[in-house]
Amino acid sequence: MITMQMMAPLMFAGLVGVMLIGFPVAFSLAALGLVSGFVAIELGFFPAQFMSNLPLRVFGILSNDLLLAIPFFTFMGAILERCGLAEDLLEGTGQLFGSVPGGLAYAVIVVGAVLGAITGTVAASVIAMGVISLPIMMRYGYNHRLATGVIAASGTITQVIPPSLVLVVLADQLGKSVGDMYAGAIGPSIAQVALFMGFIFILSLLKPQWMPPLPPEARQLRGWALWRRVLWGMVPSVVLIFLVLGTIFLGLATPTEAGAMGAVGAMVLAALHRRLSWKLVSEGMASTMRLTAMVVFILIGSTVFTLVFQGVDGGVWIEHMLTSLTGGDPVTFLIVVNIFVFFLAFFLDFFEIAFIIIPLLAPTAAKLGIDLVWFGVLLCVNMQTSFMHPPFGFALFYLRGIAPKEVKSSDIYLGAIPWVVLQLLLVAVLIFWPGMVTSWLDKPVNVDTNAVKIEVQGFDDDDDKDKK
Repeated sequence: MITMQMMAPLMFAGLVGVMLIGFPVAFSLAALGLVSGFVAIELGFFPAQFMSNLPLRVFGILSNDLLLAIPFFTFMGAILERCGLAEDLLEGTGQLFGSVPGGLAYAVIVVGAVLGAITGTVAASVIAMGVISLPIMMRYGYNHRLATGVIAASGTITQVIPPSLVLVVLADQLGKSVGDMYAGAIGPSIAQVALFMGFIFILSLLKPQWMPPLPPEARQLRGWALWRRVLWGMVPSVVLIFLVLGTIFLGLATPTEAGAMGAVGAMVLAALHRRLSWKLVSEGMASTMRLTAMVVFILIGSTVFTLVFQGVDGGVWIEHMLTSLTGGDPVTFLIVVNIFVFFLAFFLDFFEIAFIIIPLLAPTAAKLGIDLVWFGVLLCVNMQTSFMHPPFGFALFYLRGIAPKEVKSSDIYLGAIPWVVLQLLLVAVLIFWPGMVTSWLDKPVNVDTNAVKIEVQGFDDDDDKDKK
């Protein structure tokens, strides 16, 4: 006989089972949630009226203005992927760093960060940089594993650097503002870029033959011509970054409004590069439609599951399980959760983790006194690895799809390992140094209510007259 205490563990086991089957997660979650709901009603765990909350939750998803930022940012990334901006950025920065060992790798990291700040999508960054820079790196003698690793890793920086789609989703799931999530991600973004460039610098000292400098004949641009090329790629990008992020941080626009301005700005940049066409726009709209539909269906499926899961006290079960494993220590909790998320990333993509797992973990984190912005940014950094390790490392899939035949699949997968280690190193740093996130947030204003004195004009005068 199934008891109330058994229902939540059985649902969680069923969740793991349906995800391993490989059937689309959105429909698996919805089916599992509905079946579990019927069983719970039949066994008397909650009344049938409890399921009437489901239409309200679905309507809440479809009417959520915040989630409109996802198609806007996706469309912006799809346009910029095809408009030639990446070519200008990579050509200019490649020439700028080309005279030093590892110069092209430095250029890829810098451009990956810039593209991350204006596209918000990993696919756009990885594909654009792979198509442009990988043949050049191979031509000038770069080690294949190093070249593919730095391209894939630099593309995944997009997931942490605002306006990351993951940060938008996490803000919605954690009940925090997108502006706070973006501000909290600034420190980790800078640290991630610094770690990557530091790794290239150390490797250039130990293995300079893996990343030779460009020969003089390949560095055709010099002086003002070089700087004009760099500025032509950078200045429009910086303007678009301010348009999207600056308006959010200054409180002039919501993330949805900033995303709409970014989409318009992307088309303006495409026009500047003389590549704006109906074909470009229609392809961008098609890819945006596919991604947005996937996100909405996953979110609806997850809300069906979580409604029933919370109805059978699944949240209480998760809380008791995690507190018993960690002894109620916040640091131990974060270590256990990040190990759990890291292994989930082998089988789930970041949207599935954000929609399914985060709502189950966030209440426990809040009860342990963990800042939810810190918690969200920390997990966002961790979920970068979902793009970088097998079997579902999408950055590796994108790279395999556009890499020349001379590049072996083993080179792509083995080349990703050092960069996954660097990403996990940043996770460890964030666990023990939360100030990297929280110091960028607005400090709350503390008011001593005992010191507040309210005086109403006129009452004191009347009291004085009565005394007389």
